[in-house]
Amino acid sequence: MGLDIYAGTLTRYYSHNWKTVVQQWAEKNGYTFNRITPDGEPADDGEELSPSEVQTAVENWRDQILAAIAQPGQEPYTPWPEDNERPYYTDKPDWDAFGAMLLVAACHTYDEPVPSTVEKGWNFWEHPLVVRLASDEERVWSLFRGVTWWLPLADAFFFQAPLPTDNQAMIATLGGLRKELEKLNQLAWQADEDAILDWADTEGYPIDGTIGPDGQYSKADIPEHTRYDTQSLAKFAFSMFWRAMRFAEEQQVPILLDY
Repeated sequence: MGLDIYAGTLTRYYSHNWKTVVQQWAEKNGYTFNRITPDGEPADDGEELSPSEVQTAVENWRDQILAAIAQPGQEPYTPWPEDNERPYYTDKPDWDAFGAMLLVAACHTYDEPVPSTVEKGWNFWEHPLVVRLASDEERVWSLFRGVTWWLPLADAFFFQAPLPTDNQAMIATLGGLRKELEKLNQLAWQADEDAILDWADTEGYPIDGTIGPDGQYSKADIPEHTRYDTQSLAKFAFSMFWRAMRFAEEQQVPILLDY
């Protein structure tokens, strides 16, 4: 399954009132897009709640979570706004680029050389340096601890809790994510923000095929890539996380990994 990043309200997310970049591209180019489960069956969203019911449910969840993580003697956390209209940001780093970003972070953390390429479909969680940083008690990164949600809070911490769907997940904060992204940029690239924002458009996966004027996909004269440039993929994913982080800060909304 692919990996998308989403920054927006939980109401829009659970009301399915958002489209991945692949869905947006398909609609723009006159294609039909269907979500398929790993076993090849069409995705079934099950019984649908109305947007107002979804909003009530996620607001209740939000308030319970914020109450549970409130620190004794401190002001309670301010609830972020929930509605079905607030804008959202989404893009698609996919797993190979996400893994390349983690690999670059791990290599620079331990002063090891960054491999020039990574294999398509590689299991980055098994790379020795990624494993090392994921278990390093002195260097704790939410990105390496299986976190899939970042809530719009300035403090940096993460915890395990049930999602609105009751599935257990690792949840962190936007403040923590910003610190991690700033640390990674400092370690690896020392790039300014304009360069970082550009990488989502200038770096990434090589083209494996083209869409012809007849709308047909063709791989003619374009070799299928089985290895990718590590730095290019890492910058590509990093840019999307940076864009999502900046958007979430401006809108005061969570970031989710959708897969």
